[in-house]
Amino acid sequence: MTGLDSSTATTPAATAVRGATTRDAPVRPRATLALTSAATAVTLMTYTAPMVTLPGTATALHTPLSAQAWLLNGTPLGLAAVLLVAGSLADDYGRRRIFLAGTLALGLTTALGALSTSTWQFTLARIAQGAASAAILASSLGLLVAAFPSPRGRLHATGVWGAFVSGGIAVGPLVAGALPTWRLAYGVLGAAAVVLAALGTRALAESRAPRGGRPDIPGALAFGLALVALVAALTLGRDGWLRAPVGLLLAAAVLLLAVFAAVEHRTRTPMIELGLLRHVPFLASAAGGLFTGLAVIGTFSFLPALLQQVLHLSPIRTAWLLLLWSGLSFLVALQVKHLAGRIAPRAQLAVGFALHAVAVLTMLGALASGSWTRLLPGLIISGIGSGLLNGALPLLAVDSVPRERAAMGSGAQQTLRYIGSCAGVALTIALATSSHTLASGTNTALLVSAGLALVGAVLVGVLRERRR
Repeated sequence: MTGLDSSTATTPAATAVRGATTRDAPVRPRATLALTSAATAVTLMTYTAPMVTLPGTATALHTPLSAQAWLLNGTPLGLAAVLLVAGSLADDYGRRRIFLAGTLALGLTTALGALSTSTWQFTLARIAQGAASAAILASSLGLLVAAFPSPRGRLHATGVWGAFVSGGIAVGPLVAGALPTWRLAYGVLGAAAVVLAALGTRALAESRAPRGGRPDIPGALAFGLALVALVAALTLGRDGWLRAPVGLLLAAAVLLLAVFAAVEHRTRTPMIELGLLRHVPFLASAAGGLFTGLAVIGTFSFLPALLQQVLHLSPIRTAWLLLLWSGLSFLVALQVKHLAGRIAPRAQLAVGFALHAVAVLTMLGALASGSWTRLLPGLIISGIGSGLLNGALPLLAVDSVPRERAAMGSGAQQTLRYIGSCAGVALTIALATSSHTLASGTNTALLVSAGLALVGAVLVGVLRERRR
């Protein structure tokens, strides 16, 4: 098994899991790939919609600047809190079942977001959207691994799926910016999710790898509460990092993570098998997800709002400009599968992070100049880098764990991706708004983003060198 030594791959538990893997109906690989990719795209469209609608949404909901991070962080918080348990539930109780439940829930919660009349209602709806999205993203890769069991088929399927991650990011802002109101945009996306859920009831086959035992509810609660405390601390830190509430929330996050680790060590069916933390490929997958969220998603989640506030671009013009980045990311991610024989996924991650660092450095001073054309080189370079990241991360996620735990591996990586996103968004907003002008504050945020990307590149490189 790629990424695991022989002692791990042949444990009695692993053998029992492999023997327990079942399917309830014939698999239709093409339909599975089409539906999981489409649902993933809608999930990312919902995730990225606030990138261009944030100013209008904040105005409609009377959201102060200090609370706008919650409008962006609601979905990644729900994602990060639920991804691990969603992956484990998908493997144990059925990937199709979890996928369909998540897709339907995404449609309903997105519609609730469209009907929100206050900041707290919208934030709760976004958190619920994140939880539904977690079910979709974690189960999708599990369904694909079951439908494409060969290494070549898995390479193709994860490459296409990763490209649709970029595609959803590309199309989401365009849809949101093109429609008359942000409420209508959420209504359209919610309807699309419900349609996909209906199609999936007939096209998808069930697969599972049950371990027995009960769901890890204590672990899920401890992990979810730890993330809430962490994101709250990062959001409140904008008004002063030495204040007592920030310190207490950070301490609570650390304590709850310790409780989570203790629970995972003792439970029979953990959300994440802690033994995987000793394996270099899994650590590289986790680090890649974390720094993608911190450096890339965090920066580009708030950048569109800055473009509208500083350069006075309309939502649709901002979306078209962002398409240069996300569209290139989609095209590059589609081609990553052709690099597999020549460049290892971890090397692709290192190159992707390095390109992002170069890209954001070229964007320094762009907002102060008042010219959006100054952003073009950076958007192009970062788009290529993001494509490498989005293409390599899904394959690394499923190849770094036993095949029958694919949904758990996907959930673990994406959990760290969206933890990084929550922290990155809060950090970007704090830095961009901490200076006397948004333009100078943005320069600081871009410098920090470049530094984080370089740390990510070095880290995955070092992990690669230490592989036994």
